[in-house]
Amino acid sequence: MRLKKPLLSLLTVVGLSVSLLAGCGNGSENKSTSTEGSAAASGDPASFNFYFTGSQNVKDLWDSLEPMFEKQHPDIDVKLVYIPSGTGAEPTYDRIVAAKTAGKGSGDIDLYEDSIAYVSQGTKDGIWTQLNADDIPNLSKVNAETMKDVDNFAVPYRSSAVVLAYDSSKISNPPTTLDELLEWIKANPEQFAYNDPSTGGSGSSFVQTIVYKDLPEEDIHNSDPAIMEKWDGGFNTLQEIGPYVYGQGIYPKKNQGTLDLLMNGEVSLIPAWSDMVLQQLNEGLLPDTIKMQQITPGFNGGPTYLMVNQESDKKEEINEFLNFVLSPEAQEVIVEKMNGFPGIELSNMSQDMQDKFDGVAEGFRTFNIGDLGTEINKRWQSDVAAQ
Repeated sequence: MRLKKPLLSLLTVVGLSVSLLAGCGNGSENKSTSTEGSAAASGDPASFNFYFTGSQNVKDLWDSLEPMFEKQHPDIDVKLVYIPSGTGAEPTYDRIVAAKTAGKGSGDIDLYEDSIAYVSQGTKDGIWTQLNADDIPNLSKVNAETMKDVDNFAVPYRSSAVVLAYDSSKISNPPTTLDELLEWIKANPEQFAYNDPSTGGSGSSFVQTIVYKDLPEEDIHNSDPAIMEKWDGGFNTLQEIGPYVYGQGIYPKKNQGTLDLLMNGEVSLIPAWSDMVLQQLNEGLLPDTIKMQQITPGFNGGPTYLMVNQESDKKEEINEFLNFVLSPEAQEVIVEKMNGFPGIELSNMSQDMQDKFDGVAEGFRTFNIGDLGTEINKRWQSDVAAQ
């Protein structure tokens, strides 16, 4: 299948410290989701059900990777179950928990894709399988600290981050640090916007980055509620810049809300998902004067994860699939299709791919604060939105 959006053009357009992903869209199921009988009894390939959600480009990605895998492993049938973005992943997670609680096995959900929030929750609920490189050799190609962050209960197969998107016709030297960004916001009233953090990841990333600005680095990997006592300084900063943001304190809904303001020229600088900006630039929805820049320290972001249901009886087949997903061959497809950053370390990719990422691989930070993200959103509503 022809790959879309070559990475080289991505890097030419942006000039950021890191170019990553996040997806949103619609689609349909690719295959039947019924659980089939044993391969030994029927002579058919062994099968497992893989549930995932996201945009059309996420569906397109798996529609491309699945036949590649099955060509190499004709004895394994991956049944893709697509949940369109916006329809909610929670019912799928609840189904996994309910099946385990009722003693009914996997609930026909063997492999599941989602964010760090569901990795953390599932680890607490005891529904994910702890993984290792003995069963999945290519797991050794993933950054060890990233795996430590999730205690090996998930596979980070691709990464995402938020960057600054700006109108280069109005801004020649965009902020490069968080302190410079805060100064710029005050010096350019109503030219900066971020969305309500409970409605989109770009706004959430901005808020969390500010809240943790002056805290120890280790706190971004800690879900201990005691850390909430350290948030006062960050929320004071968010209150302080409130009168200087768009509409003197208007916070659009969703990631697209701020992109629309940038598109219409109502603001000139926003935090945004890089892949959304790239897609809309390629489609001509954003003017070609829109550029992107990562700051130091980088906005928080994180991988998208694959989790294996502990109750699944198809772990051997799933491990084969995960090993394939983490192969340089599959990772190159992921990078090309998602305009994203690979799940494995760049040193394991081809030299050509390493060269294309030269100079853009730094600045990406992973936050793992568990349920504290929800608490931040609650406090933002009362301390910032309501001011």
